[in-house]
Parts: sequence; structure tokens; C-alpha cells
Amino acid sequence: MTFTRRLASALISAYEAIVLQRPIWTLAGVVLVVAVLGSFAPRFQLDASSETLVMENDEAVRYYRTIRARYGSDDFLVVTYTPREGLFTASALARLEAMRDALADIEHVAEVTTLLDVPVLEGLDAGLTELPTEPEALTCDGPDRAEDCRRLLDSDLYRNLLVSPDGRTSGIRVMLEQDEAYRAMQRERDQLRIKSHDEGLTGPEQARLAELDEKISARGAELRELEAVAIAAVREVLDRFRDQAEIHLGGVPMIAVDSIAFVRADLLTFGAAVGAFIVFILFVVFRQPRWVILPVITCAATVVSMLGLLGLLGWPVTVVSSNFVSLLLILNLALCVHLVVRYRELHDLHPDLDHYTLVRDTVRSKFEPCLYTALTTMVAFGSLLVSGIRPVIDFGWMMVIGLAVAFVLSFTLFPASLLLLKGGGPAQLRSLTGVLTGGIARGITARPGWTLLIAGLLAVAGIAGTAQLSIENRFIDYFKDSTEISQGMRLIDEQLGGTTPLDVLIDAPAEPPEEEEEFEEPDFLAGFEALEIEGDSGIASTSYWLNSARLPEIRRIHEYLESLEGTGKVMSIITAMDMFGELEPRVLTEDFFISVFYQRLPELVKETLFDPYLSEDGDQLRFSIRVYESAPDLRRNQMLQEIEQHLEQGMGYGAEHVHLTGMMVLYNNMLQGLFRSQILTLGVVFGAIMVMFLVLFRSVRYSVLGILPNLLSAALVLGLMGWARIPLDLMTVTIAAITIGIGVDNTIHYVHRYQEEIQVDRDPWAAIMRCHTSIGRALYYTMITIVLGFSVLALSAFIPTIMFGLLTGLAMTAALVANLTLLPVLLAKTERGVAA
Repeated sequence: MTFTRRLASALISAYEAIVLQRPIWTLAGVVLVVAVLGSFAPRFQLDASSETLVMENDEAVRYYRTIRARYGSDDFLVVTYTPREGLFTASALARLEAMRDALADIEHVAEVTTLLDVPVLEGLDAGLTELPTEPEALTCDGPDRAEDCRRLLDSDLYRNLLVSPDGRTSGIRVMLEQDEAYRAMQRERDQLRIKSHDEGLTGPEQARLAELDEKISARGAELRELEAVAIAAVREVLDRFRDQAEIHLGGVPMIAVDSIAFVRADLLTFGAAVGAFIVFILFVVFRQPRWVILPVITCAATVVSMLGLLGLLGWPVTVVSSNFVSLLLILNLALCVHLVVRYRELHDLHPDLDHYTLVRDTVRSKFEPCLYTALTTMVAFGSLLVSGIRPVIDFGWMMVIGLAVAFVLSFTLFPASLLLLKGGGPAQLRSLTGVLTGGIARGITARPGWTLLIAGLLAVAGIAGTAQLSIENRFIDYFKDSTEISQGMRLIDEQLGGTTPLDVLIDAPAEPPEEEEEFEEPDFLAGFEALEIEGDSGIASTSYWLNSARLPEIRRIHEYLESLEGTGKVMSIITAMDMFGELEPRVLTEDFFISVFYQRLPELVKETLFDPYLSEDGDQLRFSIRVYESAPDLRRNQMLQEIEQHLEQGMGYGAEHVHLTGMMVLYNNMLQGLFRSQILTLGVVFGAIMVMFLVLFRSVRYSVLGILPNLLSAALVLGLMGWARIPLDLMTVTIAAITIGIGVDNTIHYVHRYQEEIQVDRDPWAAIMRCHTSIGRALYYTMITIVLGFSVLALSAFIPTIMFGLLTGLAMTAALVANLTLLPVLLAKTERGVAA
């Protein structure tokens, strides 16, 4: 006897002595562990913030946070206000003022900006040197504000930003309080992660990174709670004004909070629905209370243990991993069904065996194939760790750990509980499933050539469709049209200049600019005699960008960005400069006047019109762009590449001086990573599964043949997505790996049984018939359970989850059919060739 077999025999003996011969102690231990873990379930967290939609170790994330700290956060709420009697009426503006004041009184709201609070220079009866310095005198919030505020429609700055072009809708910006200490910790952690990825960390740096991870996780959970409370309060205020106006809420924080609500609802809905499916299916199939109660208890213990473990580790669930509960229930049930079917089969074949022997033989015969099915499924989910996308990585870890827990409980809690019940008599096996699987066996036996031909044609169609796969998708399509997220994003796109933020930043060249000529004091100083310019010649000489030589250049960039299909509102310093040029044209052409007016600017104007678009030293230029998320032909990656190419090559700035950032860039990086991860995960899955097949089957032939049906099912589902123009997204990117990981479970059980049956008479077709009428039943039951379980995901409010459920269910059906048709034919054909 080899060492491996002696070790396996010793482990089985130890297992029987500990678990099967002492079921009460086993149950007590399991209950204690589950209870301890379950006590941490209340700490379970949900997270749907924008931080969960980024690539791991993405340099763009660090740069995004740096720019956000410099120019201000884009994490604000947007309220659209459309009064029924018209926007520019005294009553509508009075309600807008009341709404603003009520929103400003909410705890954790830092600032509220409406059209009543911004400087309006259009139509102002004042020259450049006569601008009032009091903020109130610059706004339209005066005695005749209905008429004064109408001037915003003439403003290139505010039209399509704060006021819709038709003058019916106004936008309100609600800035929530920012935790600068939290942001600083994030930036420090980003730098350490990038250094760890590029060159490695020292011991103290690794300790600091672990400390930051813990602190950010804890503080992030607190901030999410505070944000949720603040947004709930905002909604309460808005509800008080909905009787006379159409009001929608949007913005990144609101999307995050509502997504958490979707995740929470999905967890409850999926858990309850899958639980109901489990009970229903088990009762219909087995017709005995014990075969319903024991699997349900085992599955419930797995879920409780995992929720507690996630709470203990402070590991939040995101939108991507929101279906992990239903997946665990489904996969755990599949393990239990295999045990039940085998027990009933043994009891039917050997009715005189005692209860303990039946349980022991069931466990012995199913332990190895179930172990390998669990391991292959863990490998499938584990392959997601190489995706580079944080929520996908977390989802992979959750499922790997969850499957390990499910396997342990299936071979401890389930058999120990079964041993405490009376044996009973053998159950009458239902014949319908046997007739179905037997009919499939007779069909492929009669027409094996047709089976191979059809499989070949489907494979070609699947591969051709896979070539049509796309990763371009719109975030707005993730939500149903009935959700406030979708409605708000669409209205902001249509009326207020776009939803998704994109920043284009251009740095001054490293070498100093050519020396400008010394200012000669103009001989036309009417209105400026009393002014002195701080420094030598003011901002026009110290800033690379804010001078008469560069303004035409900035205008060309601005106009180019505005001309792009898909861009909405574009903001830069040229927007403000053109507005000031109407008051004094020379501020566009003469550096002296640029310096004078910039020095003379009221603080409110400078903070609103210049600080967000020009760095403090004047050497970095920022263009703030809003992209139409609802544009039907939006191609993010193509747009970003076009902008970079035009600025770097067409305008000659060079790649080192041009930077694109914002949520659009981070989201696009994530989408591009999806395609790369699809290739990586499939490669990892196939490689690992091939190794496991070689260990389990001890045959290259069986290992290669076992891969083929699962390749076919993966090609079919990806091909269908390609032909149907269903793009890869956060959820569907995992389908192929999961399909293969779960589909090979069928392969393992079938080939394992076939290896036993072929020894009986060396007749492959007879062995196939016996496999179909025995293990075929279990495969049918488990796959029906899995397919129906995945169909429950169609109840989600999150469109990618719906598509994931339906497509995975279809893929599982294809995997079952392929393993009951193509696999047996391949086994029989090659068996005869080997025998010959």
C-alpha cells in the first residue's frame, strides 16, 4: 500500500471515529462553532461606495484622490428642482430658498449651492473695477430675484449646469462633510499598495499598511452610516416640497446608499426565495421530511457561519458579492443532494444493511468526488483573485471560504444528524427522472455521430459569438428605469449637462516659459489709477496659463472637448474669462488687465470661477467635463484615447503633461480590466482543473475528455452574450469561470462513476446506461436545483445580477446536457479505441 493510500485510510478511520461514531459530540461541536461565529453576524457590513469599483493597485486611483484633495471632491448630491408653475417665479424661488435652508440645517451637510448663491455677472450694471465685493450683491438673490435670476439663462457658465436650457429645471448641489483624515489615510494606503506591487515593502511599511487597512475599514463603515443618515434626512426634506414640484435626487453618494439598499434587499430576497426553492425541490424530489430538514439545517448553518465570519473580519459585501448567500445555499444543497441520492440508492440496493453502515458507505463513496467537486468550484471562484478588481477579488475569497465551510458541514453536521434519526425502510425511487436520463442514454447510444456533430456546430457558433464580446456598457443600464437612480441620472443628463465626471489636467512644461516682455504701463489707466499690482506684474507673469498668450490655446482645448460626442458641460478658466471679457474686452488680450482684474476679484468669484480650474501656482490647468451617461453610443475607452491622442500629439503637450482622471477614468479602467481578467481567470481555471483531474482520475484521457463538455458550455454562454450584444460587466465577467467550476462537478461525479461501472463488463455503452440511471439522477437533481436557484436572481433590482442569474442558469443547463450527451459519447468512442 502506497503512502498516499495509507494516509487516506488513516484519515477515513479518524473521520469515522470522530464524526460517525460520536454524532452527539460532533453535533455539539458544530453547534458551538456556528453559534460563536453567528454571534458576530450583527457586525456584517455592506459597501457600495465608488471605492468598490476600482482596479487594485491602480495608479489612477492615487492620482484621482490627489486631484480631488486639490480641487475639491466630486462626491456631492445633486437635486433637480422642476416647479410646476415655472422656475422663475417668486413663489418657486421662495420654495427653493426654503428648501436650501432646510437642507443646510441637516447634520453632516457642509454646503448647499443653488442658483440663488452663485455670482451672476451677465447683465450686471458695473464695470470691471466696480464689481461689488459683498457676496449678496453678486448673486440674484435680491428684491427682484425672479427677473434677476432669469439672467442665468444667458450665462454660458450656468446654463446647462445650474439651470436647464429651457429654464424649467434647476440643479441644487448638496456637499456632504468630508473627513480629511480618512482621505489622507486612503492616499497613504494607495501609495503603500503601489509600492508593494512595484518593489515590495519593508517590515514597518507592511505593518503600517495593515494598520491603515484596519483603520480605513472601521472609519469607512462609520462614514457610510453617517452618509446614509444624512441622505435619508435629505429625502425627508425633499418630500416636503414634492407637492408643487418634480424633484429627483442624484449623485455618487446617493447611488452608493441606494445600491447598499439594493444589496440588503437582494440578500433578504435571495435568501428567502432560495430557501423556499430548496424546501420545495427537496420535498418534490424526495417526499420525506428528513431529506428536507437535514439539507436545510446544513445550508442554514453554512450561511450563518459565513455571515458571522465576515462580520468578525470586518469584510463588507458589495454589489458584486451580494448574491454570495444564494450561491452558497445552492452549492451547499448540491453537496447534500449527492449524499441523499447515494444513501437512498444504497438503501434500495441493500435493504438489509443497518443505518450506520448505510451512512458510513454513503460518506465513503461520495467523500472523494465531493471533495474534488468542492475544490474545483473553489478553484473557479479563486481564479477571480487575479482579476485585479477589488469587489471581484473579495467575491472570490468569500466563495472560496464559504465553499470550504459548506463542505465541512456537509460531511459533519449532515451525517451526524442523520445518524441520530431512525433508519427507516428503503424509499421507492421515483422512475420519472430515471426514464428521462435513461432516454438520453439510449438516444446518444443510437446516434453518437449526431451528438458529436451537433456539439461541434454549437462550439463553432459559441466561439464565433465570443469574438463579438464587448466590455462597453453604461452605468445607468445597471438599474431599472423605475429606480430613482436611473430617473435622476437621465434627467441630469438631459437637463443639467451630464452625469459622469471627467477631468482633463494639463501641466505646464518643466522648463520655464519664454520670458515675457516687461510690462509697460499703459497710457490708458482710466478706472485703474488707484490700483497697484502685487509683485512685479501679477498673476499674468507668475502663471504659465493665465496670461494673454495662453488664453487662445486654452480656448482651443475647451472648444475641442465641447465638440466631442458624449460630452455635456465643459468648465475651465476660459468660461470665466469670456464672461469677464464682456465687461472689459482687454482682459482677454492684455496681461496688465488680467493681473488687475484677478487681483480685484471678490473672494466668492475667485472661489467659484477660478480655484476649481487652476492650481494655486497657476501652472496646472483643469477642464471639468460632464459626460452623458445615457448616451446610447457611449464608448468610454475610445473617447479617452481620442482626448489623450489629440492633446499629446495633435496639440503637442506630451504624455507627461496630460492627465485624465475622475470617476469615468476609474470606471473605464475597471471595464478594461474585466476583459483582461476574463482571459486570466479562464486560464487559471483550466490549468488548475486539469491538474486536479489528473490527480483524481489518474488518466490523461479522462482528464482531457472531462474538460471538453465544460469548454463547450462556457463557449455557448459567452457566445450567446456576444451574439446578443450583452456586454461584460462586474457580474457577468465571472460567468465563464463559475460555469466551468460548477459544471466540472457533473464531470467529476460522472467520470468517477463511469470508472467503476466500466470494470463490470468492459462494455462502455452498458456502463453509460448504468451511469445515466444512477449518478445521472443526482446530476439532474442538483442541476435543477442550481438552475432554479440562479433564476431567483432575476428578482434583483440590479440589472447585472439579473443577467448573471439568467445566463448562469442557462450555462448550467448547457453543462448538464453536455455532460450527459457529449461526455459519454467521447468516453465510449475513446474506450473502444483504447480497447482495440
